[in-house]
Amino acid sequence: MKRFIRSRLARRESVNDYIGVLVPLEEAHLHSHSARCGKAEFEEDRRGFNDINLDAHFGEDDDEETALGTAFKNGDNEGDGMLQMRAAEYTIEGLRREVRRGEHGRRWTEYELKSKLINKAIQDIGMGRYNWQLFILCGFGWFADNLWMQGVSLTLPSLSEEFGVTEKQVRYTTSSLYIGLSIGSALWGLGADIMGRRIAFNLTLLITSIFGTLAAYAPNWPAVCFLFGLMGTGVGGNLPVDGALFLEFLPDASSSLLTLLSVWWPVGQLVSSLFAWYFITNWPVNQGWRLFIAMIGTVTFVMFLIRFALFHLFESPKYLLSQGRQAEAVAVVRGIAYRNNKKTWLTEEVLDAVVDTEDTERASVRVSASSVLKQNLSSFSLSHIQPLFQNRKLGITTALIWFCWGSIGMGYPLFNAFLPQYLSHGGGEVSATAGEGAPTTPAETYRNYAIISIAGVPGSLLAAYLVDHKSPFLGRKGTLAISTFVSAVFLYFFVAFGTTPSSQLFFTSVEAFCQNIMYGVLYAFTPEIFPAPVRGAATGVASFLNRVTGLLAPILAANAPGDGSTAPIYLSAALILAAFVGMVLIPIETRGRQRL
Repeated sequence: MKRFIRSRLARRESVNDYIGVLVPLEEAHLHSHSARCGKAEFEEDRRGFNDINLDAHFGEDDDEETALGTAFKNGDNEGDGMLQMRAAEYTIEGLRREVRRGEHGRRWTEYELKSKLINKAIQDIGMGRYNWQLFILCGFGWFADNLWMQGVSLTLPSLSEEFGVTEKQVRYTTSSLYIGLSIGSALWGLGADIMGRRIAFNLTLLITSIFGTLAAYAPNWPAVCFLFGLMGTGVGGNLPVDGALFLEFLPDASSSLLTLLSVWWPVGQLVSSLFAWYFITNWPVNQGWRLFIAMIGTVTFVMFLIRFALFHLFESPKYLLSQGRQAEAVAVVRGIAYRNNKKTWLTEEVLDAVVDTEDTERASVRVSASSVLKQNLSSFSLSHIQPLFQNRKLGITTALIWFCWGSIGMGYPLFNAFLPQYLSHGGGEVSATAGEGAPTTPAETYRNYAIISIAGVPGSLLAAYLVDHKSPFLGRKGTLAISTFVSAVFLYFFVAFGTTPSSQLFFTSVEAFCQNIMYGVLYAFTPEIFPAPVRGAATGVASFLNRVTGLLAPILAANAPGDGSTAPIYLSAALILAAFVGMVLIPIETRGRQRL
């Protein structure tokens, strides 16, 4: 058993485990992304290839298509010319030029150049069996996050009734969850940069399932809150860890799949709402919510078993590279090729030769294997965050993206965490005109919640399409900003015009659709901005701010003036509108940009 656990959490890969996948660099063009898509790599970025220097003959605004046509004439025919140019990419000199494209005059670090070379190797392998399996398994993290966030919200009416807690006071249950989420997102996000993605990837779901299931047996309300908090320490790490992990195995040409990964998030909400609809409405108040929590705890444990026992996860090659474990990073890339039944050209010799020039900054290894405990303590300091502000553009981007996460973190739960309570009023108390609605039955409330969950699923699918759209108004930033703005508008509509159960259902369904676009793009956009050595830390801090501000939401909702059914929603709309302003000001668009 110990050997099995060690193989899942700490196995060291070797190139000897994956014989038969290596091809000589001279043959690499036959197994490249270019060969599969039928065009040379430089057609996507037509600046600087082996034998043709466009800048020597054309200015920035000259007709590059003309230069491209001239290049083709170097071969006996157009097809031969393309083949020669593909082959020219796969020489040491060609690879040196390719990884140094962009930002002329920049002094690249050894890590950055090798990361770009690994990107190219993964791009040439392409999407395959391993990547699609990882898409499903990382999707479990998104699924579990909303399964439990909505699950806790759906238990609030039952907890209030069983334990005699007022409707306002029971909202503190969500505070305990957010305390756990805050701790989990910070620890697992930074921990993934220190211990590796693999350990965090496996343990988060295990912790979630254990403490979540135990909450079903809690004897009183304080015990429920305590166990939900412990459960949150596990589920809080899912999104920062799983997003960073999936991104680092994703070919550049398939980058929109990171946004599509978010489709698991509304599916988690849908499953949670369906289970709640069945169990809470068909069992006595002191049994229904317990059976519901036990069921989603069991589902989470099954997902952990699938991840841990049935799937061999490779450690992130960029994490290994940042730790000075280059041989293992190369072995992982070969392992991906082996799993996908493809070939690769990547070797340690190629990595070293491509970066062996005078314009490369040599960086020391960040982590020593002999001082793991010391690193775990020291890396949780500000020194681990400082690289995020190493230049003005990255610093502004970091500050704005964290502001957006914080604003949405408070605004989202002010509405969604208490949505079952709002829906149960049937519009009577949310409306500005008192008495225009009647309270709905529990069955109607949970039915409407399930419908809202279904309406949100297409939002993530649409987001995956829009993030790579060429329109200047879409892409990552545009799609994110538009969906956030519409979300804020419909929150106001919910308060102003949601006077009946039907109108509430309509406004909330549109809101769910737009918010799933917003969160889908936000979770994909954020890790793309940051280089891999600080990606876990950056996304972890973002998630931490999201959770910490979310922690304040139940406190504000519980102490809102009046009946607490309108002020929290107005505040939610204002915060999400503020996030929209921050998104518009972000100076970086990652559409089409290579990741480090």
